[in-house]
Amino acid sequence: MTNSRFSRQPLGARLFSFAVVADTHVNESEDTCASPFATNARANARARHVFADIATLDPAPAFTIHLGDIVHPVPSMPSFEVAAGRFKAIAGQIDMPLHLVPGNHDVGDKRIDWMPADIVCDDYLDKYRQVFGPDYYAVDHGNVRFLFLNSLLFNSGLEADAAQRAWIDEQLASASGRVFVSLHYPPYLHDADERGSYDNIDEPGRGWLLSRLADPRVEGVFAGHVHNFWYDVIGGAEIYMLPSTAFLRHDFSEFYRVPPADEFGRGDVEKFGYFIVDVHEHGHVAKLIRTHGAMRGEAEPGRAAARTLPTVHTKTAACDRIAVEMRHPWAEIVEIPCTGGVQEFGRKLARNDYPLMAMWEMGLRTLKIPVQDLRDDKTLRRARLMSDVGHRFVLTSLGLPDARLLQQAREHGVAIAAIEINLNAQALEDAGAALQRLREHTDARLIYCKIRTGADDAHFDGKHYSHFVNTGLRASELEASQSALLPHFARKNLDGFTVRLDWGADLIATHQQLAGQARDWGASINVGVKLADRLAAANTDDTAIAALVAEAFLAARTTNAVSYSFDTFMDVDRGYFPRNGLIDRRYDPRPAGLALAALNAVFADQAADGGRVERIDGEAGMRLCRYQSGGQAYELAYGSGQVLKRQVEAGAFKRVVDLTAQRVLQAQDDWAGYSRRHLPDQALLLIQRG
Repeated sequence: MTNSRFSRQPLGARLFSFAVVADTHVNESEDTCASPFATNARANARARHVFADIATLDPAPAFTIHLGDIVHPVPSMPSFEVAAGRFKAIAGQIDMPLHLVPGNHDVGDKRIDWMPADIVCDDYLDKYRQVFGPDYYAVDHGNVRFLFLNSLLFNSGLEADAAQRAWIDEQLASASGRVFVSLHYPPYLHDADERGSYDNIDEPGRGWLLSRLADPRVEGVFAGHVHNFWYDVIGGAEIYMLPSTAFLRHDFSEFYRVPPADEFGRGDVEKFGYFIVDVHEHGHVAKLIRTHGAMRGEAEPGRAAARTLPTVHTKTAACDRIAVEMRHPWAEIVEIPCTGGVQEFGRKLARNDYPLMAMWEMGLRTLKIPVQDLRDDKTLRRARLMSDVGHRFVLTSLGLPDARLLQQAREHGVAIAAIEINLNAQALEDAGAALQRLREHTDARLIYCKIRTGADDAHFDGKHYSHFVNTGLRASELEASQSALLPHFARKNLDGFTVRLDWGADLIATHQQLAGQARDWGASINVGVKLADRLAAANTDDTAIAALVAEAFLAARTTNAVSYSFDTFMDVDRGYFPRNGLIDRRYDPRPAGLALAALNAVFADQAADGGRVERIDGEAGMRLCRYQSGGQAYELAYGSGQVLKRQVEAGAFKRVVDLTAQRVLQAQDDWAGYSRRHLPDQALLLIQRG
């Protein structure tokens, strides 16, 4: 699978970066809060952690943007100014400009008549300006213009609404280069034509704003307010809705098929975070940094610990030959119930973008999806947007796919890297002419995946009867299969085939066999890695799954001919074959996802150059392989923490990376302290030897 260009690929040098923070909801004191939720009372400590974290970033951001709801007390409360003072003290940890836009907690809610809220007014605007400064303004950084808007003014009926609109037109007209826009309210959540709600800008202001954001100079838009992650495109601009650092809007916990996290979803700390945005000569990369609800005390001494691994993103991922099977919906539109509070008069539609957020933060590019996903226009549009940021799709189809669907995907601009065609042995023998006709409708690689029948696997083992679907050749069956496959390769009917790797098989040994087979046959091989262990038994061994992902990542870097797809991306926690994946049912990364992100970070600046990977002997209680590339030697070690400790210390090393903890140990002293205090009973380490 090639790492081909895509339309939103960042090109040229990184010019600068900036941090984006949203919805800190700082309180007037460390132990006082106007909200009854305990999560809200922790907002100050969590904001303090975020700004301490930003202060350690290397390279340092040029500035930080705050998207509003700076404080929790609203302007009518006597504690507003006290909370503002608290915020300024917390934000004082960063030595860079801080740009603010007002949120509804800072200047009053948007003009609505169905909610007993303090509405934006001239008095509240005056108070904000006295405490924080102007409520809308622009800053140029090099040839890039940043517009900071007051979204509460739209439809407010205040004189400032017309003044801001005229000013926006002036700023866009006079911009000589790219433009980034920051505001509190997103224009919409799901669709530009959706009805007004607590979470969007109402018409007619919304339509007016969208027409300006569609200006070709606008490259990025950042919004807060909703405390959840979303991504969309307006014209040519990418729009990001950021998570909060303080709490989750818990009505959106409806995305999950499992119970909500702490405080009915409000304390789902794995969703808290901020962005760091790298601006390149052409394009940008907006990267999520999860904070996991970390807190920093008011009197905590010293600087926060610096991050030891760079944050990754799909746009800049080091490897695109690792895929995941999307067993669950990945662009699902959910009706959020009107559960009371801020949403009472009807359900609202929202797309669940948490799968996308997880993919981006682990640098995952390639998704294996069923061909049915091409039948829906909204999913097709989503696939196009994802293709533009570097995602590639492998379609899996029962039989040959409908050529009309492939044509529709082509018209939408969906990047289809391969089509996996599932056929039994007899159907493959008869499919030559149909495969040649399919070639006329797609440039994607055509991959054969064998549907296994009773002739391949016994239905009855003497105790249990099985009629479950199984696909893919096993590596041991390749010699017997060449008479059926080689004629199709010779006639260009097919480009490759799928091999299944069952749980417990040796991935590295199998890879060496398959790389040679691919070379000899002139074919590409997709390895379907099965994370299910056995029927009616859940595979929840997260570290073992992470080790398999890490081995596949290193192996895939050694050849273009062998790629890997993991079944599954998200946990399958019910049904016949329960197994963990790269994310859990709340869309939070599991150790396998963390390991993939860490590997993408380690190898971010190293092109895959056909290195070598091999299984090597190690002490009992450990699985070990060696990867060599570009004059560098690495050992990937999985097993008992104490056994791994001895392996690390058996020779000189440049650094040790605990892949699931995403920690880098650069020196012997660092390693000694870490291994003594933090190394888990089961660990996965990447050891770079000296």
